[in-house]
Amino acid sequence: MSPLRCRRSPAPPPDLGVFIRIASRTLPLLVGVACLALALTGCATGNDAAVAEQTASVSSAPKLAPALSADQAHAVITHYSKINNEANADRNRALLDTIEDGPLYAMSVSDYTETEGLPAADRAPYKPWSYNLSSAKLYIPRLADGQEGWFAAALSSEKGKAPSRLAVFAEQPQHQRWEMVSVVDLDSHRLPDVALDREGYAMAVAANDHKHLAADVLRTAVLDNFATGGANTGSKVFAPTRASKRQVKVHSDAATRFGDKGTSVFAGADNRFTDAYALKTADGGALVLFSHTHAQTDAVAHSGLQINPGKRDRAWLHDVPRMSIRYTFVCNDAATVPAKAEPSRLIGYTCARTDASGPPVAGWSDHA
Repeated sequence: MSPLRCRRSPAPPPDLGVFIRIASRTLPLLVGVACLALALTGCATGNDAAVAEQTASVSSAPKLAPALSADQAHAVITHYSKINNEANADRNRALLDTIEDGPLYAMSVSDYTETEGLPAADRAPYKPWSYNLSSAKLYIPRLADGQEGWFAAALSSEKGKAPSRLAVFAEQPQHQRWEMVSVVDLDSHRLPDVALDREGYAMAVAANDHKHLAADVLRTAVLDNFATGGANTGSKVFAPTRASKRQVKVHSDAATRFGDKGTSVFAGADNRFTDAYALKTADGGALVLFSHTHAQTDAVAHSGLQINPGKRDRAWLHDVPRMSIRYTFVCNDAATVPAKAEPSRLIGYTCARTDASGPPVAGWSDHA
């Protein structure tokens, strides 16, 4: 994946019945609200000795071990930057697969595919980059035995610039390595206030707790922002942040984008990436990092009209006019969830189109 993943706005309305579509990578993500109740329960005893015994037992409980040390996390980030540059230089998917997994790998491979569909003259030369370790903020959780290893980091690829990207790295024990699985560009350089202990480690919390289903609720709300403008759950789960407003605007703009010549509709799509990660915040709530998949379907209103794919669609649509086009987007999302029953805040998201397809107009074959 390249250091910057740009957001694109929806294409302008079609002219003379012909619409040239440049799919948006950062279409508003659907967001949902989830409240994590971190309950503490205690036992009342009838004598001081029992209380003292219980206190001693708690204080002597072994401290959970961190997923890895700060030095090890820095080494993981440095290795990621190095191998990512090598892979990106010639779009080496196999090499990239050694440092990325999950939704991020799907998004990065889609970048490769899109680039390969462009004429050689339109392919920008690759520029090496690296994450700046001096400004990196690490969120390394303590984990119980048997829990899968992971950590998050706030990163910037520009020296002297505060980090505004949240990345998640997950351990792959079978390969004895760490891979980046998610990255989200935030709307602000103001980072979530993740709670850290005296040694600088974070506390992982359940992202899909049976009672609150935090990540699932957030994911459903994000999809609702896209599909209905937040009419069902989106506006209930999320406070009106810049990110959630942007998603709602995408929905409202789609309703009138083509006038009477066509339609543009958003909906949830099959999501293979259901892993979610959560860290306790200083206010007792949580930072939740999750992923979703949505689809955008553009269609002409009647025969005689056609959708002309743009050059960035070429890898999938081959410059063939279509009656309709269904774009699939994989997205990574970040939200803060309060400890109390209040709306959550969508603080950023990053999307990439991973597929596009649709029936060609009469007289054209799919790969003409």
